[in-house]
Amino acid sequence: MGEGERGTWGEEVCYKARSSWGKTEALGKGMVNQRQRYMREEWVLRTARGRLFGTDGARGIANADLSPELALRIGRAFGAGLAEKRVTPRVLLGSDTRVSGPVLAAAVTAGLGSAGAQVVDCGVLPSPALFLLVRDQHADGGVMVSASHNPPAFNGLKLVDEQGLKLSHAAEQALEERIFAEEDLAPRPTGVQIGGGESMPEAGERYLQLLEAHLSERQGHRLGSLCYPEGLDLGGLRVVLDCAWGAAFWVAPEGFRRWGAPATAINAEPRGELINVDCGAMHPEAVAREVLAQGAALGVAFDGDADRAMLVDETGAARDGDYAKYLLAVDLQERGALDPPLVAGTVMSNLGLEIALRERGIRLLRAPVGDRFVAEEMRRTGAPLGGEQSGHLVFAELGLGDGLYSAARVCEVMTRTGRPLSELCAPVQKAPQVLINIRVRDKHGWEHSTRLQAEVHRWTEALQDRGRILIRPSGTEPLVRVMVEALDQEMTEGAAEALAGIVEEEWGWREE
Repeated sequence: MGEGERGTWGEEVCYKARSSWGKTEALGKGMVNQRQRYMREEWVLRTARGRLFGTDGARGIANADLSPELALRIGRAFGAGLAEKRVTPRVLLGSDTRVSGPVLAAAVTAGLGSAGAQVVDCGVLPSPALFLLVRDQHADGGVMVSASHNPPAFNGLKLVDEQGLKLSHAAEQALEERIFAEEDLAPRPTGVQIGGGESMPEAGERYLQLLEAHLSERQGHRLGSLCYPEGLDLGGLRVVLDCAWGAAFWVAPEGFRRWGAPATAINAEPRGELINVDCGAMHPEAVAREVLAQGAALGVAFDGDADRAMLVDETGAARDGDYAKYLLAVDLQERGALDPPLVAGTVMSNLGLEIALRERGIRLLRAPVGDRFVAEEMRRTGAPLGGEQSGHLVFAELGLGDGLYSAARVCEVMTRTGRPLSELCAPVQKAPQVLINIRVRDKHGWEHSTRLQAEVHRWTEALQDRGRILIRPSGTEPLVRVMVEALDQEMTEGAAEALAGIVEEEWGWREE
């Protein structure tokens, strides 16, 4: 699931799905099985076209869609590509806590080793930790075994280049050609040339050291000349962490302890059978209850691999990535560190964020959905900050999204200014936003519809500069998403229903 699919508690957004007969139903936790079925259908359609990688790596039901055999092939193809650049490439491997993790990790390790790569097992740790360690250890690449915010049955493979960045679209396409080739041309070294394996038990500790370096004096200039000679000090800020039974289970509580905010941690054990179930970034209501019970200053809800963080303020209100981008951008601006005055969001970023930033003289850039595209837009424009509604925040000094780092940065602003999170977020007045998901036979057929184009034009004229329309295919499911956002709730709902009706009538899935 990508951005805009959360259906989380406390959001202003209305999330809907349409059945084959046009009935509209709320998307809640009761839809999990249907969503899993949709994602499997998308997997079948994508692989039939020779495509494995969606918006965030290869992802599917573990041991069914994403089988050990396929993981081995991916490992061999990735290793072969790396071996073309360096003899015995070194690849770091990490995973979240899912039950299927060890099986898929073993398979991808076998594939990499058979192509001549040396695999360094970093164990359970957040995705951004692996990315940062690839840079720190001067590795040639990395593989993260995780399905991020998806339910326990899913798993995935995120592939990382030598810069600690997710593979580009072109690199993924080249890899897919190797994987689906009729003949396996990857090298098969023998004897001592076969890739070996080693472990890095200190990986989690090294990750925390890297974060501390960015949050302390050594990286102070990037925080607007802030200096923390003894390390970041959050002054005993009362924080509740929801680790979602995932990869953040020990590094997040330990990090906050070191930074002067001994946090209460919930769902903080490595229980992969429960990962993301009614908890974490997909369900901030869990951490909100604990925030209110303890009178804490804020709550932070991570997802399974901790690359995103959803916030809850002291009143129990959920504050998504749009709010976090705003308060961090304003803080940078006030300290002369938002240069240029740009913030990279996505096409899903709320109009309320754009208006609030504009009033501060800050321009919001809109990239396609996906933190990889946000990061690319930041590199292209020099924007110091970016992110998605879903809680992925990207900082120029990291070049990637990291839930733990994002949470620490927000807490640092709260501690230094003495202002509660609700006050820091108050200038962002979210515009009503309706998102309707339509299950379709062809995710791209709507692009050629003159009828739909005419209706979009009619509603665009009616909304003028008080709203916007976005129609796009899902990156992980056979769905077309119709999103309308406007200051007028009635017009928002009317436009969304009208446009979704055309999409469903012309391309909606019909059961045989």
